[in-house]
Amino acid sequence: MTSGLGTHVTAGADVRALERRYRRLLLAYPPGYRAAHGEELIGTLLETAAPGRATPPLAEAVALVHGGLRARAERAATGPAWADGLHLGVTVLVVAGFAALLPYAGSIPVWTGLAGLATLAVLNGWAVAALPLMVLVAARVGAIALGRPWPDGTLLPVFPDAPWGEGPALYQGGGPVAPVAAWALAFLGLAVLAARRVPLRRRSWRWWLLAPPLAPAAQDPLLLNADPTRTPARLLAEVALLLLAVWACHVTGDPRWSLAAAVYVLAKCAELAENLPYAGPRELAHLALLAFPAAAAAVLAHRTRRHDTL
Repeated sequence: MTSGLGTHVTAGADVRALERRYRRLLLAYPPGYRAAHGEELIGTLLETAAPGRATPPLAEAVALVHGGLRARAERAATGPAWADGLHLGVTVLVVAGFAALLPYAGSIPVWTGLAGLATLAVLNGWAVAALPLMVLVAARVGAIALGRPWPDGTLLPVFPDAPWGEGPALYQGGGPVAPVAAWALAFLGLAVLAARRVPLRRRSWRWWLLAPPLAPAAQDPLLLNADPTRTPARLLAEVALLLLAVWACHVTGDPRWSLAAAVYVLAKCAELAENLPYAGPRELAHLALLAFPAAAAAVLAHRTRRHDTL
């Protein structure tokens, strides 16, 4: 009797553990999908699960995550593709620009705060509010890159704060074109959207999570003269986002992600152009590593859309 009760308790614990893990996997799906179909899907998965199993099979887990990400991509592929793609590209540039200032916040707190406010405005789709903030930050970034203590008499050079360890001075790795070009390109993209009065989508708060891993090497133009120990996080984040763009263009046939990728790569081309006399194989390989998936995303979006219309 006791043995049977123990077996029943163990089986119940396995089912509860399996259900928890399935629910975590379903977080890959959009909230609306989970609200409409989540319980039904959980019930089906539990009914078809093998007795005594407490973890989902690997193939099933991969399929659930893939299905969830695909549902999110298809849900995101609504509205004008050019406007949403341009806004997404601006978002990437602004987050990267904010990340570059983050290790120096102790020395330039006002300007880092303004960059953070500009990032917040872009993420929330407040184009008109973001534009003046971006002008101020771009002007300050250019002044630091030129070695001018405008307008608040900041002591130059600006070194990173203690929590970030020892590192180079802010924008010491290149000229003023590279850091200003990214902010200027983001400003122009957002100005177009504001002039056209396009309603902008509110971006996820998860974009903030990219800033800390990008921060150590975010200001290095194409990793020129960068400490190799600081570069993997930035490179991995860039490649991961671009590969997501490739995949999203492939499954939806929507070009918005390829446009966002093109905006980011265009800013990287400006960095390379400024530092071309000093660029070596590593810098060229870095740009190629970004340009190839950006081009692949555009090709796949066109091919998928053409295939769907046939």
